[in-house]
Amino acid sequence: MAGGDPILAVRDLRVRFRTLDGVVEAVKGVNLQVNAGETVAIVGESGSGKSQTMMAAMSLLASNGSATGAVDYRGRNLLELSKRELNRIRGSRISMIFQEPMTSLDPLYSIGSQLMEPIRRHRKLGAKEARAEAIRLLDLVRIPDPQRRFKSYPYELSGGQRQRVMIAMALANNPDILIADEPTTALDVTVQAQILTLLAELQQKLGMAIVFITHDLGIVRRFADRVYVMRAGEVMEEGETEQIFAEPRHSYTKMLLAAEPSGRKEPPPNGFPVILEGRNVEVTFSIGGGFLSGPPMILRAVDKVSLALRQQQTIGIVGESGSGKSTLGRALLRLLPSEGVVWLGVKDISKADREAMRPLRRQLQLVFQDPFGSLSPRMTVGQIVTEGLLVHEPALSRAERDRRAAEALQEVGLDPAMRNRYPHEFSGGQRQRIAIARAMILKPRVVVLDEPTSALDRSVQKQIVELLRNLQSAYELSYLFISHDLAVVRAMADYIIVMRQGRVVEQGLTDDIFDNPREEYTRTLMAAAVDAKRFRLGKLEPVEQRK
Repeated sequence: MAGGDPILAVRDLRVRFRTLDGVVEAVKGVNLQVNAGETVAIVGESGSGKSQTMMAAMSLLASNGSATGAVDYRGRNLLELSKRELNRIRGSRISMIFQEPMTSLDPLYSIGSQLMEPIRRHRKLGAKEARAEAIRLLDLVRIPDPQRRFKSYPYELSGGQRQRVMIAMALANNPDILIADEPTTALDVTVQAQILTLLAELQQKLGMAIVFITHDLGIVRRFADRVYVMRAGEVMEEGETEQIFAEPRHSYTKMLLAAEPSGRKEPPPNGFPVILEGRNVEVTFSIGGGFLSGPPMILRAVDKVSLALRQQQTIGIVGESGSGKSTLGRALLRLLPSEGVVWLGVKDISKADREAMRPLRRQLQLVFQDPFGSLSPRMTVGQIVTEGLLVHEPALSRAERDRRAAEALQEVGLDPAMRNRYPHEFSGGQRQRIAIARAMILKPRVVVLDEPTSALDRSVQKQIVELLRNLQSAYELSYLFISHDLAVVRAMADYIIVMRQGRVVEQGLTDDIFDNPREEYTRTLMAAAVDAKRFRLGKLEPVEQRK
Protein backbone atom coordinates (compact mmCIF):
# COMPACT_ATOMS: atom_id res chain seq x y z
CA MET A 1 0.00 0.00 0.00
CA ALA A 2 1.20 3.47 -0.85
CA GLY A 3 1.66 5.75 2.11
CA GLY A 4 1.71 9.48 2.76
CA ASP A 5 -1.08 12.01 2.97
CA PRO A 6 -4.35 11.17 1.23
CA ILE A 7 -4.93 12.78 -2.16
CA LEU A 8 -8.68 12.21 -1.79
CA ALA A 9 -10.49 12.40 1.55
CA VAL A 10 -14.25 11.98 1.91
CA ARG A 11 -15.64 13.29 5.20
CA ASP A 12 -19.20 12.89 6.50
CA LEU A 13 -20.60 12.57 2.97
CA ARG A 14 -24.39 12.45 2.77
CA VAL A 15 -26.35 11.97 -0.45
CA ARG A 16 -30.09 12.54 -0.70
CA PHE A 17 -32.59 12.17 -3.54
CA ARG A 18 -35.93 13.98 -3.70
CA THR A 19 -38.66 11.61 -4.89
CA LEU A 20 -42.44 11.63 -5.17
CA ASP A 21 -42.47 9.45 -2.06
CA GLY A 22 -40.24 11.80 -0.07
CA VAL A 23 -36.49 12.18 0.50
CA VAL A 24 -34.35 9.05 0.13
CA GLU A 25 -31.00 9.08 1.96
CA ALA A 26 -28.62 7.01 -0.17
CA VAL A 27 -25.32 7.79 1.60
CA LYS A 28 -25.25 8.44 5.35
CA GLY A 29 -22.11 10.07 6.68
CA VAL A 30 -19.40 8.14 4.84
CA ASN A 31 -15.73 8.72 5.60
CA LEU A 32 -12.94 7.29 3.46
CA GLN A 33 -9.55 8.23 2.06
CA VAL A 34 -7.34 7.34 -0.89
CA ASN A 35 -3.55 7.65 -0.80
CA ALA A 36 -1.34 8.25 -3.81
CA GLY A 37 -0.64 5.13 -5.85
CA GLU A 38 -2.83 2.72 -3.86
CA THR A 39 -5.94 0.77 -4.82
CA VAL A 40 -8.97 1.19 -2.59
CA ALA A 41 -12.01 -1.04 -3.10
CA ILE A 42 -15.54 -0.03 -2.13
CA VAL A 43 -17.73 -3.13 -1.94
CA GLY A 44 -21.30 -3.91 -1.00
CA GLU A 45 -24.60 -5.11 -2.33
CA SER A 46 -26.58 -3.31 -4.99
CA GLY A 47 -28.10 -0.21 -3.39
CA SER A 48 -25.44 0.03 -0.67
CA GLY A 49 -24.44 3.51 -1.83
CA LYS A 50 -20.97 2.64 -3.14
CA SER A 51 -21.47 4.10 -6.64
CA GLN A 52 -23.41 7.12 -5.35
CA THR A 53 -20.52 7.93 -3.01
CA MET A 54 -18.15 8.37 -5.94
CA MET A 55 -20.80 9.94 -8.21
CA ALA A 56 -21.28 12.58 -5.51
CA ALA A 57 -17.52 13.06 -5.25
CA MET A 58 -17.46 13.78 -9.00
CA SER A 59 -20.63 15.95 -8.81
CA LEU A 60 -22.35 13.58 -11.24
CA LEU A 61 -25.53 12.94 -9.24
CA ALA A 62 -28.92 12.94 -10.97
CA SER A 63 -30.78 16.24 -11.02
CA ASN A 64 -32.89 15.32 -7.99
CA GLY A 65 -29.82 14.41 -5.91
CA SER A 66 -27.79 16.54 -3.52
CA ALA A 67 -24.64 15.99 -1.46
CA THR A 68 -23.29 17.52 1.76
CA GLY A 69 -20.07 17.01 3.65
CA ALA A 70 -16.61 17.33 2.12
CA VAL A 71 -14.69 15.65 -0.71
CA ASP A 72 -11.15 17.01 -0.51
CA TYR A 73 -8.88 16.55 -3.51
CA ARG A 74 -5.41 17.90 -2.76
CA GLY A 75 -6.85 20.36 -0.26
CA ARG A 76 -9.85 21.57 -2.35
CA ASN A 77 -13.43 20.57 -1.49
CA LEU A 78 -14.91 19.37 -4.79
CA LEU A 79 -18.45 19.91 -3.50
CA GLU A 80 -17.80 23.65 -3.28
CA LEU A 81 -16.28 24.15 -6.75
CA SER A 82 -18.08 25.75 -9.67
CA LYS A 83 -18.92 23.65 -12.71
CA ARG A 84 -16.10 25.34 -14.64
CA GLU A 85 -13.55 24.54 -11.93
CA LEU A 86 -14.83 20.95 -11.70
CA ASN A 87 -14.48 20.45 -15.44
CA ARG A 88 -10.77 21.27 -15.16
CA ILE A 89 -10.40 18.37 -12.71
CA ARG A 90 -12.90 15.81 -14.05
CA GLY A 91 -11.48 13.85 -16.94
CA SER A 92 -8.07 15.35 -16.30
CA ARG A 93 -6.92 14.83 -12.69
CA ILE A 94 -9.76 12.46 -11.70
CA SER A 95 -11.21 10.10 -14.31
CA MET A 96 -13.99 7.56 -14.15
CA ILE A 97 -14.69 4.27 -15.95
CA PHE A 98 -18.36 3.42 -15.93
CA GLN A 99 -19.92 0.00 -15.56
CA GLU A 100 -21.41 -0.47 -19.03
CA PRO A 101 -19.20 0.87 -21.84
CA MET A 102 -21.89 0.39 -24.51
CA THR A 103 -24.08 3.02 -22.84
CA SER A 104 -21.08 5.30 -22.13
CA LEU A 105 -19.75 5.32 -25.70
CA ASP A 106 -21.71 7.30 -28.32
CA PRO A 107 -22.84 4.88 -31.05
CA LEU A 108 -22.82 7.66 -33.67
CA TYR A 109 -19.12 8.52 -33.34
CA SER A 110 -16.03 6.47 -34.08
CA ILE A 111 -13.79 5.25 -31.27
CA GLY A 112 -11.04 7.60 -32.43
CA SER A 113 -13.18 10.75 -32.38
CA GLN A 114 -14.42 9.94 -28.87
CA LEU A 115 -10.88 9.34 -27.65
CA MET A 116 -9.63 12.59 -29.15
CA GLU A 117 -12.28 14.70 -27.41
CA PRO A 118 -10.84 14.65 -23.83
CA ILE A 119 -7.30 14.96 -25.22
CA ARG A 120 -8.12 18.10 -27.19
CA ARG A 121 -10.29 19.55 -24.42
CA HIS A 122 -7.77 19.26 -21.61
CA ARG A 123 -4.40 19.25 -23.38
CA LYS A 124 -5.18 21.71 -26.17
CA LEU A 125 -3.57 19.56 -28.85
CA GLY A 126 -4.22 19.94 -32.56
CA ALA A 127 -6.10 17.30 -34.54
CA LYS A 128 -2.95 15.58 -35.86
CA GLU A 129 -1.28 15.36 -32.44
CA ALA A 130 -4.53 14.27 -30.75
CA ARG A 131 -4.98 11.50 -33.34
CA ALA A 132 -1.46 10.21 -32.74
CA GLU A 133 -2.03 10.28 -28.97
CA ALA A 134 -5.38 8.44 -29.33
CA ILE A 135 -3.72 5.68 -31.35
CA ARG A 136 -0.94 5.47 -28.75
CA LEU A 137 -3.55 5.03 -26.01
CA LEU A 138 -5.33 2.28 -27.94
CA ASP A 139 -2.00 0.52 -28.24
CA LEU A 140 -1.31 1.11 -24.53
CA VAL A 141 -4.52 -0.72 -23.55
CA ARG A 142 -3.68 -3.49 -26.03
CA ILE A 143 -6.39 -2.95 -28.63
CA PRO A 144 -5.29 -5.06 -31.64
CA ASP A 145 -4.52 -3.07 -34.81
CA PRO A 146 -5.07 0.38 -33.19
CA GLN A 147 -4.79 2.24 -36.51
CA ARG A 148 -7.81 0.35 -37.87
CA ARG A 149 -9.77 0.32 -34.62
CA PHE A 150 -9.37 4.09 -34.40
CA LYS A 151 -11.96 4.25 -37.21
CA SER A 152 -14.30 1.60 -35.72
CA TYR A 153 -17.64 2.26 -34.02
CA PRO A 154 -18.58 0.86 -30.58
CA TYR A 155 -20.89 -1.84 -31.96
CA GLU A 156 -17.95 -3.27 -33.94
CA LEU A 157 -15.99 -4.06 -30.76
CA SER A 158 -16.47 -6.85 -28.21
CA GLY A 159 -17.36 -6.06 -24.59
CA GLY A 160 -13.76 -6.45 -23.49
CA GLN A 161 -12.50 -4.18 -26.26
CA ARG A 162 -15.08 -1.51 -25.43
CA GLN A 163 -13.99 -1.61 -21.81
CA ARG A 164 -10.36 -1.14 -22.93
CA VAL A 165 -11.46 1.92 -24.94
CA MET A 166 -13.12 3.35 -21.80
CA ILE A 167 -9.87 2.79 -19.89
CA ALA A 168 -7.93 4.55 -22.65
CA MET A 169 -10.30 7.54 -22.46
CA ALA A 170 -9.94 7.69 -18.68
CA LEU A 171 -6.14 7.62 -18.96
CA ALA A 172 -5.96 10.20 -21.75
CA ASN A 173 -4.75 12.97 -19.46
CA ASN A 174 -2.62 11.00 -16.95
CA PRO A 175 -5.00 11.31 -13.97
CA ASP A 176 -4.02 11.19 -10.30
CA ILE A 177 -7.06 9.06 -9.49
CA LEU A 178 -8.94 6.54 -11.61
CA ILE A 179 -12.42 5.61 -10.37
CA ALA A 180 -13.48 2.26 -11.84
CA ASP A 181 -17.18 1.56 -11.27
CA GLU A 182 -17.82 -2.17 -11.81
CA PRO A 183 -15.49 -2.23 -14.85
CA THR A 184 -15.43 -6.01 -15.25
CA THR A 185 -18.90 -7.25 -14.27
CA ALA A 186 -20.12 -7.59 -17.87
CA LEU A 187 -17.03 -9.55 -18.93
CA ASP A 188 -16.27 -13.26 -18.91
CA VAL A 189 -13.69 -14.59 -16.47
CA THR A 190 -10.83 -14.73 -18.98
CA VAL A 191 -11.37 -11.13 -20.17
CA GLN A 192 -11.83 -9.98 -16.55
CA ALA A 193 -8.34 -11.29 -15.79
CA GLN A 194 -6.91 -9.45 -18.80
CA ILE A 195 -8.53 -6.14 -17.78
CA LEU A 196 -7.36 -6.45 -14.17
CA THR A 197 -3.82 -7.24 -15.27
CA LEU A 198 -3.91 -4.26 -17.63
CA LEU A 199 -5.12 -1.90 -14.88
CA ALA A 200 -2.42 -3.12 -12.50
CA GLU A 201 0.30 -2.60 -15.11
CA LEU A 202 -0.99 0.86 -16.04
CA GLN A 203 -1.19 1.85 -12.37
CA GLN A 204 2.42 0.84 -11.84
CA LYS A 205 3.52 2.65 -15.01
CA LEU A 206 1.57 5.88 -14.38
CA GLY A 207 1.63 5.97 -10.55
CA MET A 208 -2.08 6.71 -10.20
CA ALA A 209 -4.44 5.74 -7.38
CA ILE A 210 -7.45 3.55 -8.21
CA VAL A 211 -10.83 3.50 -6.50
CA PHE A 212 -12.41 0.19 -7.45
CA ILE A 213 -16.18 -0.07 -6.97
CA THR A 214 -17.39 -3.65 -7.22
CA HIS A 215 -19.54 -6.42 -5.79
CA ASP A 216 -17.09 -9.13 -6.87
CA LEU A 217 -15.01 -9.99 -3.83
CA GLY A 218 -12.76 -12.32 -5.81
CA ILE A 219 -11.57 -9.33 -7.83
CA VAL A 220 -11.11 -7.25 -4.68
CA ARG A 221 -8.81 -9.83 -3.14
CA ARG A 222 -6.65 -9.95 -6.26
CA PHE A 223 -6.47 -6.23 -6.80
CA ALA A 224 -7.01 -3.97 -3.76
CA ASP A 225 -4.75 -2.74 -0.97
CA ARG A 226 -7.58 -1.64 1.31
CA VAL A 227 -11.34 -2.27 1.42
CA TYR A 228 -14.41 -0.32 2.57
CA VAL A 229 -17.53 -2.49 2.99
CA MET A 230 -20.79 -0.55 2.58
CA ARG A 231 -24.39 -1.38 3.40
CA ALA A 232 -27.49 0.84 3.20
CA GLY A 233 -25.38 3.99 2.74
CA GLU A 234 -22.96 3.37 5.61
CA VAL A 235 -19.48 1.89 5.98
CA MET A 236 -19.81 -1.36 7.94
CA GLU A 237 -16.14 -2.31 7.98
CA GLU A 238 -12.80 -1.15 6.62
CA GLY A 239 -9.26 -2.43 6.65
CA GLU A 240 -6.38 -4.04 4.81
CA THR A 241 -7.62 -6.45 2.14
CA GLU A 242 -6.07 -9.62 3.56
CA GLN A 243 -7.37 -8.78 7.04
CA ILE A 244 -10.92 -8.30 5.70
CA PHE A 245 -10.83 -11.67 3.93
CA ALA A 246 -9.02 -13.63 6.63
CA GLU A 247 -10.84 -12.23 9.68
CA PRO A 248 -14.00 -10.30 8.72
CA ARG A 249 -15.46 -8.69 11.82
CA HIS A 250 -18.94 -7.66 10.68
CA SER A 251 -21.68 -10.24 10.01
CA TYR A 252 -22.56 -8.44 6.78
CA THR A 253 -19.02 -8.89 5.43
CA LYS A 254 -19.19 -12.59 6.33
CA MET A 255 -22.48 -12.88 4.45
CA LEU A 256 -21.00 -11.26 1.33
CA LEU A 257 -18.07 -13.68 1.38
CA ALA A 258 -20.39 -16.68 1.65
CA ALA A 259 -23.09 -15.65 -0.89
CA GLU A 260 -23.35 -17.95 -3.92
CA PRO A 261 -26.28 -19.00 -6.17
CA SER A 262 -27.08 -22.62 -5.38
CA GLY A 263 -29.39 -25.51 -6.17
CA ARG A 264 -30.06 -27.36 -9.42
CA LYS A 265 -32.90 -27.25 -11.93
CA GLU A 266 -34.47 -30.51 -13.05
CA PRO A 267 -35.04 -30.86 -16.81
CA PRO A 268 -38.66 -30.96 -18.01
CA PRO A 269 -40.22 -34.36 -18.83
CA ASN A 270 -39.43 -35.71 -22.31
CA GLY A 271 -43.01 -35.29 -23.47
CA PHE A 272 -43.02 -31.51 -23.07
CA PRO A 273 -43.34 -29.79 -26.48
CA VAL A 274 -40.63 -27.74 -28.20
CA ILE A 275 -41.56 -24.05 -27.93
CA LEU A 276 -38.70 -22.40 -29.82
CA GLU A 277 -36.41 -24.10 -32.34
CA GLY A 278 -33.58 -22.85 -34.50
CA ARG A 279 -32.02 -24.89 -37.30
CA ASN A 280 -28.70 -23.89 -38.86
CA VAL A 281 -29.07 -20.29 -37.69
CA GLU A 282 -26.42 -18.06 -39.23
CA VAL A 283 -25.72 -14.35 -38.67
CA THR A 284 -23.08 -12.38 -40.58
CA PHE A 285 -21.94 -8.78 -40.33
CA SER A 286 -20.12 -6.72 -42.93
CA ILE A 287 -17.32 -4.59 -41.46
CA GLY A 288 -15.54 -1.76 -43.26
CA GLY A 289 -15.14 -1.67 -47.01
CA GLY A 290 -15.37 1.22 -49.45
CA PHE A 291 -13.93 2.71 -52.61
CA LEU A 292 -10.44 3.16 -51.18
CA SER A 293 -10.32 0.43 -48.53
CA GLY A 294 -11.39 -2.50 -50.67
CA PRO A 295 -14.08 -5.11 -50.03
CA PRO A 296 -15.63 -5.36 -46.56
CA MET A 297 -14.62 -8.02 -44.07
CA ILE A 298 -17.38 -10.57 -43.39
CA LEU A 299 -17.74 -11.54 -39.72
CA ARG A 300 -19.66 -14.77 -39.12
CA ALA A 301 -21.04 -14.04 -35.64
CA VAL A 302 -23.27 -17.14 -35.53
CA ASP A 303 -22.25 -20.09 -37.68
CA LYS A 304 -25.00 -22.68 -38.37
CA VAL A 305 -26.21 -23.15 -34.78
CA SER A 306 -29.20 -25.38 -33.99
CA LEU A 307 -31.14 -25.73 -30.73
CA ALA A 308 -34.58 -26.82 -29.49
CA LEU A 309 -36.07 -25.21 -26.35
CA ARG A 310 -38.85 -27.17 -24.65
CA GLN A 311 -41.66 -25.90 -22.46
CA GLN A 312 -40.38 -25.16 -18.92
CA GLN A 313 -36.79 -25.85 -19.98
CA THR A 314 -33.81 -23.54 -19.38
CA ILE A 315 -30.98 -23.70 -21.88
CA GLY A 316 -27.84 -21.92 -20.72
CA ILE A 317 -25.70 -20.43 -23.50
CA VAL A 318 -22.15 -19.78 -22.32
CA GLY A 319 -18.90 -18.61 -23.87
CA GLU A 320 -16.39 -15.79 -23.83
CA SER A 321 -17.14 -12.24 -24.91
CA GLY A 322 -17.61 -12.19 -28.68
CA SER A 323 -18.57 -15.88 -28.90
CA GLY A 324 -21.92 -15.03 -30.52
CA LYS A 325 -24.21 -16.05 -27.67
CA SER A 326 -26.15 -12.75 -27.44
CA THR A 327 -26.33 -12.50 -31.24
CA LEU A 328 -27.85 -15.99 -31.35
CA GLY A 329 -30.49 -14.98 -28.80
CA ARG A 330 -31.50 -11.94 -30.83
CA ALA A 331 -31.58 -13.95 -34.05
CA LEU A 332 -33.98 -16.47 -32.48
CA LEU A 333 -36.21 -13.58 -31.40
CA ARG A 334 -36.09 -12.20 -34.97
CA LEU A 335 -34.51 -8.97 -33.77
CA LEU A 336 -31.80 -9.04 -36.45
CA PRO A 337 -31.45 -10.58 -39.91
CA SER A 338 -30.35 -14.22 -40.03
CA GLU A 339 -30.25 -17.27 -42.24
CA GLY A 340 -31.65 -20.67 -41.31
CA VAL A 341 -35.04 -21.65 -39.91
CA VAL A 342 -36.69 -20.47 -36.66
CA TRP A 343 -39.89 -22.05 -35.36
CA LEU A 344 -42.18 -20.67 -32.62
CA GLY A 345 -44.23 -23.71 -31.72
CA VAL A 346 -45.48 -25.01 -35.08
CA LYS A 347 -45.12 -21.64 -36.83
CA ASP A 348 -42.15 -20.87 -39.08
CA ILE A 349 -41.16 -17.28 -38.25
CA SER A 350 -37.90 -17.25 -40.22
CA LYS A 351 -39.14 -14.80 -42.85
CA ALA A 352 -41.74 -12.98 -40.77
CA ASP A 353 -41.46 -9.22 -41.25
CA ARG A 354 -41.90 -6.61 -38.54
CA GLU A 355 -45.68 -6.44 -38.98
CA ALA A 356 -46.08 -10.23 -38.87
CA MET A 357 -43.89 -10.47 -35.75
CA ARG A 358 -45.72 -7.78 -33.83
CA PRO A 359 -48.56 -9.96 -32.43
CA LEU A 360 -46.02 -12.68 -31.61
CA ARG A 361 -43.79 -10.38 -29.56
CA ARG A 362 -45.76 -10.88 -26.36
CA GLN A 363 -44.81 -14.58 -26.51
CA LEU A 364 -41.11 -13.77 -26.97
CA GLN A 365 -39.66 -11.43 -24.38
CA LEU A 366 -36.10 -10.24 -23.71
CA VAL A 367 -34.48 -9.12 -20.46
CA PHE A 368 -31.31 -7.15 -21.14
CA GLN A 369 -27.95 -7.23 -19.38
CA ASP A 370 -27.99 -3.56 -18.42
CA PRO A 371 -31.43 -2.62 -17.04
CA PHE A 372 -30.46 1.03 -16.61
CA GLY A 373 -29.71 1.32 -20.32
CA SER A 374 -32.96 -0.44 -21.30
CA LEU A 375 -35.31 1.47 -18.97
CA SER A 376 -36.35 4.92 -20.15
CA PRO A 377 -35.17 7.54 -17.64
CA ARG A 378 -38.17 9.74 -18.53
CA MET A 379 -40.83 7.18 -17.65
CA THR A 380 -42.01 6.09 -14.22
CA VAL A 381 -41.65 2.45 -13.28
CA GLY A 382 -45.40 1.98 -13.66
CA GLN A 383 -45.28 3.35 -17.21
CA ILE A 384 -42.24 1.17 -18.08
CA VAL A 385 -43.82 -2.04 -16.81
CA THR A 386 -47.12 -1.43 -18.65
CA GLU A 387 -45.57 -0.21 -21.90
CA GLY A 388 -46.16 -3.57 -23.59
CA LEU A 389 -49.83 -3.56 -22.57
CA LEU A 390 -50.39 -0.40 -24.61
CA VAL A 391 -49.33 -2.36 -27.71
CA HIS A 392 -50.80 -5.78 -27.03
CA GLU A 393 -53.89 -4.92 -24.96
CA PRO A 394 -54.80 -1.37 -26.05
CA ALA A 395 -58.40 -1.66 -24.81
CA LEU A 396 -57.31 -1.80 -21.16
CA SER A 397 -58.26 1.22 -19.08
CA ARG A 398 -55.60 3.28 -17.32
CA ALA A 399 -56.86 2.00 -13.95
CA GLU A 400 -56.58 -1.62 -15.10
CA ARG A 401 -53.06 -1.06 -16.41
CA ASP A 402 -52.11 0.48 -13.08
CA ARG A 403 -53.56 -2.52 -11.26
CA ARG A 404 -51.62 -4.92 -13.49
CA ALA A 405 -48.42 -2.91 -12.87
CA ALA A 406 -48.91 -3.19 -9.11
CA GLU A 407 -49.41 -6.96 -9.43
CA ALA A 408 -46.34 -7.40 -11.64
CA LEU A 409 -44.10 -5.41 -9.27
CA GLN A 410 -45.36 -7.35 -6.27
CA GLU A 411 -44.70 -10.59 -8.14
CA VAL A 412 -41.02 -9.70 -8.59
CA GLY A 413 -40.63 -8.66 -4.95
CA LEU A 414 -40.96 -4.87 -5.26
CA ASP A 415 -43.29 -2.59 -3.32
CA PRO A 416 -46.14 -1.58 -5.71
CA ALA A 417 -46.10 1.88 -4.13
CA MET A 418 -42.74 2.43 -5.89
CA ARG A 419 -44.37 2.53 -9.34
CA ASN A 420 -44.39 6.34 -9.39
CA ARG A 421 -40.60 6.52 -9.05
CA TYR A 422 -38.03 6.74 -11.86
CA PRO A 423 -35.31 4.16 -12.72
CA HIS A 424 -32.39 6.17 -11.36
CA GLU A 425 -33.97 6.05 -7.90
CA PHE A 426 -33.48 2.26 -7.73
CA SER A 427 -30.49 0.00 -7.17
CA GLY A 428 -29.16 -2.28 -9.89
CA GLY A 429 -30.92 -5.32 -8.43
CA GLN A 430 -34.21 -3.45 -8.18
CA ARG A 431 -33.88 -2.20 -11.77
CA GLN A 432 -33.38 -5.79 -12.94
CA ARG A 433 -36.57 -6.79 -11.13
CA ILE A 434 -38.36 -3.96 -12.94
CA ALA A 435 -37.04 -5.25 -16.27
CA ILE A 436 -38.26 -8.76 -15.40
CA ALA A 437 -41.69 -7.39 -14.41
CA ARG A 438 -41.92 -5.59 -17.78
CA ALA A 439 -41.35 -8.90 -19.57
CA MET A 440 -43.57 -11.02 -17.33
CA ILE A 441 -46.62 -8.74 -17.38
CA LEU A 442 -47.35 -9.98 -20.93
CA LYS A 443 -47.34 -13.65 -19.80
CA PRO A 444 -44.82 -14.78 -22.47
CA ARG A 445 -43.97 -18.36 -23.45
CA VAL A 446 -40.23 -17.74 -23.98
CA VAL A 447 -37.92 -15.29 -22.22
CA VAL A 448 -34.38 -14.67 -23.41
CA LEU A 449 -32.31 -13.53 -20.42
CA ASP A 450 -29.17 -11.85 -21.71
CA GLU A 451 -26.64 -11.64 -18.85
CA PRO A 452 -29.44 -10.68 -16.40
CA THR A 453 -27.27 -11.06 -13.29
CA SER A 454 -23.80 -10.01 -14.47
CA ALA A 455 -24.08 -6.49 -13.03
CA LEU A 456 -25.41 -7.72 -9.68
CA ASP A 457 -23.64 -8.76 -6.50
CA ARG A 458 -23.70 -12.40 -5.41
CA SER A 459 -26.42 -12.05 -2.78
CA VAL A 460 -28.73 -10.25 -5.21
CA GLN A 461 -27.83 -12.75 -7.96
CA LYS A 462 -29.07 -15.47 -5.64
CA GLN A 463 -32.37 -13.62 -5.14
CA ILE A 464 -32.84 -13.07 -8.89
CA VAL A 465 -32.11 -16.75 -9.63
CA GLU A 466 -34.74 -17.81 -7.09
CA LEU A 467 -37.21 -15.28 -8.51
CA LEU A 468 -36.72 -16.54 -12.07
CA ARG A 469 -37.11 -20.14 -10.97
CA ASN A 470 -40.36 -19.35 -9.15
CA LEU A 471 -41.77 -17.47 -12.15
CA GLN A 472 -40.80 -20.30 -14.48
CA SER A 473 -42.57 -22.85 -12.30
CA ALA A 474 -45.68 -20.68 -11.85
CA TYR A 475 -46.16 -19.89 -15.56
CA GLU A 476 -44.42 -22.86 -17.26
CA LEU A 477 -41.93 -20.51 -18.90
CA SER A 478 -39.05 -21.47 -21.15
CA TYR A 479 -35.76 -19.60 -20.75
CA LEU A 480 -32.70 -19.03 -22.89
CA PHE A 481 -30.19 -17.97 -20.25
CA ILE A 482 -27.15 -16.23 -21.79
CA SER A 483 -24.26 -15.70 -19.39
CA HIS A 484 -20.53 -15.88 -18.81
CA ASP A 485 -21.08 -16.53 -15.09
CA LEU A 486 -20.91 -20.30 -14.79
CA ALA A 487 -21.98 -20.42 -11.14
CA VAL A 488 -25.27 -18.74 -12.03
CA VAL A 489 -25.71 -20.87 -15.16
CA ARG A 490 -25.32 -24.06 -13.15
CA ALA A 491 -28.00 -22.89 -10.72
CA MET A 492 -30.41 -21.89 -13.52
CA ALA A 493 -30.01 -24.22 -16.51
CA ASP A 494 -30.85 -27.88 -17.11
CA TYR A 495 -29.09 -27.93 -20.50
CA ILE A 496 -26.00 -26.02 -21.67
CA ILE A 497 -24.65 -24.93 -25.05
CA VAL A 498 -21.00 -23.80 -25.09
CA MET A 499 -20.14 -21.34 -27.88
CA ARG A 500 -16.88 -20.06 -29.28
CA GLN A 501 -16.35 -17.80 -32.30
CA GLY A 502 -19.95 -18.27 -33.41
CA ARG A 503 -19.97 -22.07 -33.26
CA VAL A 504 -21.24 -24.65 -30.79
CA VAL A 505 -18.21 -26.29 -29.17
CA GLU A 506 -20.10 -28.62 -26.87
CA GLN A 507 -23.63 -29.15 -25.53
CA GLY A 508 -25.41 -31.43 -23.07
CA LEU A 509 -27.09 -31.71 -19.68
CA THR A 510 -25.76 -29.23 -17.14
CA ASP A 511 -24.15 -31.74 -14.78
CA ASP A 512 -22.50 -33.55 -17.69
CA ILE A 513 -20.97 -30.32 -19.03
CA PHE A 514 -19.73 -29.22 -15.61
CA ASP A 515 -18.54 -32.58 -14.29
CA ASN A 516 -17.27 -34.23 -17.49
CA PRO A 517 -16.53 -31.62 -20.18
CA ARG A 518 -15.22 -33.25 -23.35
CA GLU A 519 -13.68 -30.28 -25.16
CA GLU A 520 -10.51 -28.44 -24.10
CA TYR A 521 -12.19 -25.03 -24.42
CA THR A 522 -15.02 -26.09 -22.07
CA ARG A 523 -12.50 -27.46 -19.58
CA THR A 524 -10.66 -24.10 -19.66
CA LEU A 525 -13.88 -22.19 -18.90
CA MET A 526 -14.77 -24.53 -16.05
CA ALA A 527 -11.28 -24.32 -14.56
CA ALA A 528 -11.38 -20.50 -14.62
CA ALA A 529 -14.74 -20.51 -12.85
CA VAL A 530 -13.51 -22.92 -10.17
CA ASP A 531 -10.35 -20.83 -9.67
CA ALA A 532 -12.43 -17.65 -9.24
CA LYS A 533 -14.70 -19.31 -6.66
CA ARG A 534 -11.80 -20.82 -4.68
CA PHE A 535 -10.02 -17.46 -4.66
CA ARG A 536 -13.12 -15.63 -3.43
CA LEU A 537 -13.48 -18.13 -0.59
CA GLY A 538 -9.82 -17.75 0.37
CA LYS A 539 -8.77 -21.24 -0.75
CA LEU A 540 -6.40 -20.11 -3.48
CA GLU A 541 -3.39 -17.85 -3.28
CA PRO A 542 -3.13 -14.73 -5.46
CA VAL A 543 -1.62 -15.46 -8.87
CA GLU A 544 1.54 -13.52 -8.16
CA GLN A 545 2.11 -15.55 -4.96
CA ARG A 546 1.63 -18.86 -6.78
CA LYS A 547 4.26 -18.11 -9.45
